[in-house]
Amino acid sequence: MQAAELRTKKPGELKKLLGELRKELQQMQFDLAAGRVKNIREIRDRKRTIARIQTVLAENDSTR
Repeated sequence: MQAAELRTKKPGELKKLLGELRKELQQMQFDLAAGRVKNIREIRDRKRTIARIQTVLAENDSTR
């Protein structure tokens, strides 16, 4: 998900999406430890999306 897409969403939606992505990332990390991950790149993508959401939320807080 690109930052431009994230900027169009409301802060409440972003926080909900952030929680969901964190849960997915945690499950992926458990699966990686258990050897059940097929695509390691997905973990990196989730981390980057989480960072983008956090950046957009920080931008919103600083503009208030």
